[in-house]
Amino acid sequence: MPEATTAPAASMIAVEALRKSLRTGSTTVDILKGIDFTIAPGEFVAIMGASGSGKSTLLGLLAGLDNPTSGNVSLNGVAISYLAEDKLAQLRGRTIGFVFQSYQLIPTLTALENVLLPYELNDESGDRKAGLTRARDLLTSVGLSARMDHYPVQLSGGEQQRVALARAFILRPPIVLADEPTGNLDTANGQHILDLLLSLNSREGTTLVLVTHDPALAAHASRRIVLRDGLVISDERTQAS
Repeated sequence: MPEATTAPAASMIAVEALRKSLRTGSTTVDILKGIDFTIAPGEFVAIMGASGSGKSTLLGLLAGLDNPTSGNVSLNGVAISYLAEDKLAQLRGRTIGFVFQSYQLIPTLTALENVLLPYELNDESGDRKAGLTRARDLLTSVGLSARMDHYPVQLSGGEQQRVALARAFILRPPIVLADEPTGNLDTANGQHILDLLLSLNSREGTTLVLVTHDPALAAHASRRIVLRDGLVISDERTQAS
């Protein structure tokens, strides 16, 4: 097994010689073909590329949801690609907030309970009162103060995504990863979610990595990384930087 490396101190995220291959029968498909980049604390980076370019695979590797074939990902100076699962789960729970395209809310929990769940799973102090205050504040900040006791089925798609945003920030993670967070929404709701995401991110001071195929969405990022056929073909600052 390759030896895990450590990110430079100035990097919140470091990707080093990252490769991901899958075997289908006797064929090996190379999804990521050896990519390198670093992301500084507080950066807002958009990862773009056509379907099949490897961007969703990359996001899963950044989140520690999958292991690379070779290479390494480091988060906040900790190499994660070869961590034991229990240590990885603990680090992931406290380091990363994740916003999914499909919301991923638990249908049997209210909006408030969905937002509070990461706090209850990761809070070692057991201070549920502090968690409740934080969850209510976040739901209020995304305009859902009157919908806290509603279940996902009682919420619109835009409202469900707002709950997901609040949940992603509940533990004040240093990194937030967003996978096509407006992909299931109409234009108006999509713009609202983007505005809320940027507002929360600015307020919380997190590092934001957003996967999108939408150039208009990527234009809000300070930096744009473009993938094609598993390789980085462009890494540039944008006018938003």
